[in-house]
Amino acid sequence: MRLTLLKSKLHRATVTHAELAYEGSCAIDRELMHAANILPFEQLHIYNVTNGERFTTYAIVAPAGSKTIGINGAAAHKANVDDILIICTYAEFETNEAALFQPDLVYLKANNAISHQTKGELAQNQL
Repeated sequence: MRLTLLKSKLHRATVTHAELAYEGSCAIDRELMHAANILPFEQLHIYNVTNGERFTTYAIVAPAGSKTIGINGAAAHKANVDDILIICTYAEFETNEAALFQPDLVYLKANNAISHQTKGELAQNQL
């Protein structure tokens, strides 16, 4: 059996820009992508804490150190500057792999600075 698990999360990211006149995607600071183990063009599930919108798009790289979280294209209708987001990726695993997997969890504070990171410890505490 294959299971779909949370692979990585940027928790409480703040939208820095929303650009409707763009082909689509979510621009994320390269350093934040690296911290959360998000690859360029990887599918993203975005949950807007501010307005309740949920949508799917893909990641593109923004300059390292820019703290950018940019929502582009049609998704710009679902998020405004200063909205708070949870950005997640998921992956499929065989049951035996799933038992050992630990997601990359990155918690952000204001200005998209990293507050702290964990490697699935919260998930393990829930077992």
